[in-house]
Amino acid sequence: MVIVMQRGAAEEQIQKVIDRLTGEGFDVHRSTGVERTVLGVVGGKIVDHRDYELLDGVKEVIRITQPYKLSSRTFKPEGTVVGIGDVRVGANKVVVMAGPCTVESREQIESSAAAVHKVGVKIMRGGAFKPRTSPHTFQGMGEEGLKLLHRAASQRGMYVVSEVMDHTQIPMFLEYADILQVGARNMQNFNLLKELGKIRKPVLLKRGMSATIEELLLAAEYIMTGGNHQVILCERGIRTFESATRNTLDLSAIPVVKKLSHLPIVVDPSHGTGRRDKVPPMARAAVAAGADGVLIEVHPDPDKALCDGAQSLLPEQFEGLMKELQLIASAVGRTL
Repeated sequence: MVIVMQRGAAEEQIQKVIDRLTGEGFDVHRSTGVERTVLGVVGGKIVDHRDYELLDGVKEVIRITQPYKLSSRTFKPEGTVVGIGDVRVGANKVVVMAGPCTVESREQIESSAAAVHKVGVKIMRGGAFKPRTSPHTFQGMGEEGLKLLHRAASQRGMYVVSEVMDHTQIPMFLEYADILQVGARNMQNFNLLKELGKIRKPVLLKRGMSATIEELLLAAEYIMTGGNHQVILCERGIRTFESATRNTLDLSAIPVVKKLSHLPIVVDPSHGTGRRDKVPPMARAAVAAGADGVLIEVHPDPDKALCDGAQSLLPEQFEGLMKELQLIASAVGRTL
């Protein structure tokens, strides 16, 4: 359930409600908004919600029917803004995260960093560990690749988002990455999600290739239950019977998530389509549909890329896309 405190409720009144809830075995997650405090209540025994409605300072008690609670907009009516340094994901500015699919060499990552930094990108994407369907394909450079990515980005004042594969890698990623990405294949790796709930760095959670929106929000719930509320959702396409594109990019997920959840949502049209020529129109559509950001794969020489070159933009194509996204963002009342 969710307990909404009255506007201007005293801290003593709020704490009294929290103490009673914890005394009855509930986990309480407090959200303090501009106007009032909201208490998200998870677990515990079945109680009569009227007992809490009569407590001093309580405005109303809402029984939640959805299985997700902390990620629900009922728990936090205003949208969450996730901060990475001076970047705000979920605010009015649409955030672009760009870079190669994977780190291949020092020269490649330096060239990629220079290309995306040139057009104002503040968050650089890049994979050091790559989950591939075939064990015979390039699996990434590992920790060395993560170091190269960190160095190339930090020298240009950019931040790093990179995919963590296993909970044992978290300490390494805390040192070199600013956003820890959970890939589609790991969306329901609950051990990993629980461990990410213990850290205090942003997590980019990608939707599983066959996951429903409810399952995505429940995956976010695992992270948030651990205390880490800095979660960014990512629509990256789902698997359908359609074979014309790599995945089916579900842009309808953007307004649906916006209604159900307070968490920001970004879109990855590179993985969503798998085709370089389809990335710009779907990126434009994502911004028009209300996405808080986009992830774009950019490679200095896609034809020679070791991973996903077919869906990576050339630097000059990416530069043109950024100009187009500025126009789309402005048309929907946002900035880029």
